[in-house]
Amino acid sequence: MLYVLAPFIGWLVSGTIKFMINYVQFGKEARKKIGNGGFPSTHTTVMVTTISLIGLNEGFSNPIFGLGIAVTFIIIIDATGLRRAVGKHATAINLLVKDHATAEEKETLRESMGHTKLEILGGIVLGVLVGLLLHLLSPIVSGLLSLGGN
Repeated sequence: MLYVLAPFIGWLVSGTIKFMINYVQFGKEARKKIGNGGFPSTHTTVMVTTISLIGLNEGFSNPIFGLGIAVTFIIIIDATGLRRAVGKHATAINLLVKDHATAEEKETLRESMGHTKLEILGGIVLGVLVGLLLHLLSPIVSGLLSLGGN
């Protein structure tokens, strides 16, 4: 059961931290900053939380752990490459729209789409910490779940 909850818990912790950072930086404008991009990388946190828990509980030589590492690399490459490029394109398009569109057409595209290496590193560190915490709590959670089933 904890493996099913791990991605959600990683997402919740990362999203909460990201919102708090945005709130400190941007105040009431923080709601507009919610989405892809920013510190820490939530996609990375979700994956690393889950694979850390798998590695700690099932062993780091487990094939599922290796698969999780591979998928995490794909997510990181996407976040630092493709999604950052999409954000740069959005910036260029927004400049064109600003200069050439009518007032009704001036809806802007979100420019913060990808992640910097620091944001990815933050997601990795946070994911390892959340995964370790879940590993340490897993005996307690298992005990509680077995009590509920009786």
